[in-house]
Amino acid sequence: MDPEFAFPIRLPAPGSRHLLRSLHGQLKEAILDGRLRPGLRLPATRALAQACGVSRNTVVAAYDLLLSEGYVVARDRGGTYVAGLLAPAREPAPQPGSPGDERRLAAFWRAPPLPPREASPLVPRFDFRVGVPGLSAFRADLWGRLTARAMRTMAHAPVAYADPQGQPALREAIASHVSFARAVACQAGDVVVTAGAQQAFDLLARVLVTPGRTVVAVEDPGYPPARAAFAAAGARIVPVPVDAQGLVVDRLPADARVIYVTPSHQFPLGHAMSAARRAALLAFAQAHGAVIVEDDYDGEFRHGERPLDALQTLDRAESVCYVGTFSKSLFPTLRLGFVVAPRWARQALTLAKQCSDWHCAATAQDTLAAFIAEGHLARHVRKMRRLYGVRRQLLLDTLRADFSGRLDPVPCAAGLHLAALCVGHADPEPLAQRAREQGVGVWTTQEYYLGPQDRPGLLFGFGAIDEAGIAAGLKALRKLW
Repeated sequence: MDPEFAFPIRLPAPGSRHLLRSLHGQLKEAILDGRLRPGLRLPATRALAQACGVSRNTVVAAYDLLLSEGYVVARDRGGTYVAGLLAPAREPAPQPGSPGDERRLAAFWRAPPLPPREASPLVPRFDFRVGVPGLSAFRADLWGRLTARAMRTMAHAPVAYADPQGQPALREAIASHVSFARAVACQAGDVVVTAGAQQAFDLLARVLVTPGRTVVAVEDPGYPPARAAFAAAGARIVPVPVDAQGLVVDRLPADARVIYVTPSHQFPLGHAMSAARRAALLAFAQAHGAVIVEDDYDGEFRHGERPLDALQTLDRAESVCYVGTFSKSLFPTLRLGFVVAPRWARQALTLAKQCSDWHCAATAQDTLAAFIAEGHLARHVRKMRRLYGVRRQLLLDTLRADFSGRLDPVPCAAGLHLAALCVGHADPEPLAQRAREQGVGVWTTQEYYLGPQDRPGLLFGFGAIDEAGIAAGLKALRKLW
């Protein structure tokens, strides 16, 4: 079938001497500004002539002109197509007060606090990126079979939207998993399924923040995307320092109504919040009517020590919203996370989820539910915990031996990365920049601070790099230093 143009062609009256020039000019302009995309098949000359009310010879002449100019290509018995080797479409010059003026944006989004992420970032040769798990041992074949089963089941189910709170089977599986793995006391009804931890922060910000009034206390250094979610909702962000025991509770502002923390593995420095600080934080929340957002992003991967209880486990006043994700235990593109919410917040979070995107993809939820319920997640976490433990120890041993006097590694009891703080007053940013240029993917702690850094350092992820890569990458870094 011949394609139809999605834009009108306006030609002079029949008999005009400018029919050919007008038709050729409008087609050429449509190609240049991108309305006719490269590879698009143009209508047959007879069909376009009939649609425009002109002779076929006029259309043939217009196509021949475009062909001679390189704007279209002709395929033998295959029609005429827009050429694919053209210059990029021309951007119209910005006009003050035009509909695209950035002043139409809400004030927060004119200069957002986060740089846009690249769609396909280049992976460094030695990949010490933070927050990236390993996939070499993941059972993709098993995941595929479970997905196929979920699709077959869906084909025989009534056509309907899913529950905004999450698929019942997945909420049941998550409740069972976190009760076993992290001693988080909850039932399926306490769980709200989200599109990763980031949507959990966004939904919590929507239901907890009154724009311009609510004070949200965050760790400094801390996780920028979580800060951004609360700031975008209109919160007043107050940075609170951390030390070797975690968030310094004594420095919390009295008017803080939301407190965001990473107690199991402080991001990015790696300390675990002490038992005394946990008790003090819970007491502060109860005394001031504050809500604690507990981000347990990679606490499943423990290295030798018995983990301290989650804040949610210790909570007796329904002050804690526990956030988890499967981006670190499985893979980031899965985009499934959850909130274990107190009773008073559950309905609001579910309605906020419904307003945001209604529900997460049901097939992915059903696949993950089966993956957890059949024990595959627990087996995968145990296997990866052993693998990550070996990498972590090699990283610590090499940093202590080869970077003594330069870096002071912070031992981490959990997670997929560790920090190494600079000895003295060295600035690691130029070194990290040179290292990335040479294929050693390390970054500094600088971007995670809101206030001044008292002691900068480097971050080393060990999720996506094997032992040979760790050894070679650190050797290359040592030479650069």
